[in-house]
Amino acid sequence: MIILKVKVLASGSKGNVTFIEKDNTRILIDIGMRCCYVEEKLKEMDIDPYSINAILLTHTHKDHTIGLHTFSRKYNTLTYITKGMEKDVDVKNVKYITKEMTIKDIDVKVIRTSHDIESYGYIIDDEVVYITDTGYINSKYFDMLKNKKIYIMESNHDIEMLEEGPYPYHLKQRIWSSKGHLSNKASADYLSNLVGDNTKYVVLAHLSETNNLEELALNEFKSKKNNLIVENVIVAKPKEPTELIEV
Repeated sequence: MIILKVKVLASGSKGNVTFIEKDNTRILIDIGMRCCYVEEKLKEMDIDPYSINAILLTHTHKDHTIGLHTFSRKYNTLTYITKGMEKDVDVKNVKYITKEMTIKDIDVKVIRTSHDIESYGYIIDDEVVYITDTGYINSKYFDMLKNKKIYIMESNHDIEMLEEGPYPYHLKQRIWSSKGHLSNKASADYLSNLVGDNTKYVVLAHLSETNNLEELALNEFKSKKNNLIVENVIVAKPKEPTELIEV
């Protein structure tokens, strides 16, 4: 019996949006691509944009919000934000993020992540973990995060590529800091301690186009012995949706 449907519509340094459906409820996590792109990808799935019940924001950087204003106004979509996010986004139909929320058929648990702006990760229906844009994951959340069916986890950069790459030093410092992004190694380390017998999919997300390669992210993940139990490992791409995941 299929309970959840998940599809990453875009993921990377230039834009992020993920679609999740359960029963009669459809949500987006972030909307960091232009409205026309999101409409196109939803319609390819035979999803009416008007049927999106809510948008959950992880944070307000442009690669997570650029399509928000147009989409939310056009379809009057409910958007979950915090009071601290209000100054950065222009939306009217809002609810405030709380530690636990119910959006029709979907239950959401919220964790704080560590970025250079107020940011959050989500546990959807106790089955899907969504964490990007964080320098680390607080160990106090580990019990909440363990042994879920799907992990969508940031694997942003290869450490050596970042060190040797073209970014100025101050930007490199930001990325590898505790308020930056998870490296391939950090992502693989966390996942090796979180995945369990129930885990069916791992999606490596938010890869840097400058400081990472798909094969490096995959190889780092696969080098962890505990991850051999995962049946499906997917690397999300900047402008190419993943397969539709059903669990």
